[in-house]
Amino acid sequence: MNRNVVFTFFLFCFVTICRGSGTDIALDAKATLLHRIDSLNLLIYTCLLTLTVLTIWVFKHRRVSWLHETGLAVIYGLIVGAIIRYAGSTNHITHINVNPEPGTTYNLSVPPDMLRFHFPASLPITPGDSPIANKTYAYSFRGEIVNVEQNEIDLKATFDPEIFFNIILPPIIFHAGYCLKRKYFFRNLGAILTFAMVGTALSALVIGALMYGCVQLMPASLASSFTFLDTLYFGALISPTDPLTVLAIFSQLKVDVNLYAMIFGESVLNDAVALVLSGAIQNYETRYSHDGGFEISGFLGAIGDFIGIFSLSLLVGALMGCLTALMTKFTHVRDWPLLESALFVLMSYAAFLIAEVCELTGVVAVLFCGICQAHYTYNNLSSDSRNRTKQLFELLNFLAENFIFTYIGVSMFTFPKHHFDPWFIIAGFITSMLGRAVNIYPLSFLLNLGRKPPIPVNFQHMLFFSGLRGAMSFALAIRNTVSEARQAMLTTTSMIVIATVVLQGGAATHALDYLRIPTGQGSNEESEALPYRDVRSPPDIGLGLRNLHAQGAFYQIHS
Repeated sequence: MNRNVVFTFFLFCFVTICRGSGTDIALDAKATLLHRIDSLNLLIYTCLLTLTVLTIWVFKHRRVSWLHETGLAVIYGLIVGAIIRYAGSTNHITHINVNPEPGTTYNLSVPPDMLRFHFPASLPITPGDSPIANKTYAYSFRGEIVNVEQNEIDLKATFDPEIFFNIILPPIIFHAGYCLKRKYFFRNLGAILTFAMVGTALSALVIGALMYGCVQLMPASLASSFTFLDTLYFGALISPTDPLTVLAIFSQLKVDVNLYAMIFGESVLNDAVALVLSGAIQNYETRYSHDGGFEISGFLGAIGDFIGIFSLSLLVGALMGCLTALMTKFTHVRDWPLLESALFVLMSYAAFLIAEVCELTGVVAVLFCGICQAHYTYNNLSSDSRNRTKQLFELLNFLAENFIFTYIGVSMFTFPKHHFDPWFIIAGFITSMLGRAVNIYPLSFLLNLGRKPPIPVNFQHMLFFSGLRGAMSFALAIRNTVSEARQAMLTTTSMIVIATVVLQGGAATHALDYLRIPTGQGSNEESEALPYRDVRSPPDIGLGLRNLHAQGAFYQIHS
């Protein structure tokens, strides 16, 4: 009898525990499923990058020139994005429709940061189960949704735009500054600053004005979504260039170093200029333009914001670079190269974060931090740290660049906030080319009035041809897709990036031949003077002037 009582008691406890843990088991299964989907998403991008690396090796081995590897990375992304979008996944996202309470102070323009979803206590659904206790779940704000029936894989394949700015862009921009060669950069500094600063601002203004005129001729539904500040913002985000493909070919073919330096230097600086310029346009809209019209005081205030933010961001980056140089010079941290390298990386990334926290521009800060690190800190590092930091940032830059180009292709199908308007897309292509032409030809004419030697006409055509759009344009476009206007900007920007990378990148070698730009004439030092984002590592960072005799010969050739 006692045995039966004990057995009954343990059976009752076991059944009660199983009933109470049923919810936990279901939640564990859901968490496991989400983990598997996250892993599948990362595996997809890892396989795409692996395929891109193998393709680069095949292309270099076979000397393929009609299609560059970055263009093929975009094509791979398009194929995988189409497969994800139309694969017919049955794992749809469950949802409950929730309406705000009457009298709430939140609206569409100022949504809450978090939703607290309260389940009141209720009786069990199945007889014999335990009552359901009070539970409250928190849901963070992700933005407006377009397709409620979106499946889990589509959602996971869409990255948070802040990942681009806080994780992917910093190593790309830092690498550009860290591998910058002073000799040819400063020799062409006047032309670089003119194209990067004056030219980018002029291009943004021309594109914005032309797009506003084009939008007014479009259907009323689209025209009502755009203001002049919207089209001006589009001009700012589409103006920066990312001639990764062209400069990689330049490095392989040893094209004239002055042309290389101008294209490279402009692409380095106009990313930062475009980011600050787009921020100044947004500041004008939020701080100065109260009725949507033009105000001279607001215009001057926006110019002041542009100059102030750019200067302070530059100062933050320079100070962090100099502080790192002092720490590595007057301490014995170089006795432990691993700690020295870790300090170098953390201080460089801190420059970006400090600028962002202070409402400045982290891209400008990390760019000039990289320049100062190369100029001052590099000489204080041990030989192990020099090699480690150079190779680390080269690897991070290579992976980040190719990831962005792959993701651009994938997002054309998986990102839910696209707005395809053929007239806006056609106008975007035409105005972006006109803006690039206004950047190059009039400014080259003005520069040639006092430049010795002048910029040849065929170099000007190659500068125009090198206006590929890339990571910065896409990152700025995807950062805000709330309104219909911003969604149209994202779609148009993505298509411009894909077209320029695939078509112009693949035709770069033929453009050099057609324009009769000489190749293979520079020495190894000259061709590697500005090592761009390519898989072939330069032999060293190359600070200082190493071969005065070669410099004298170069001046004689180009005089």
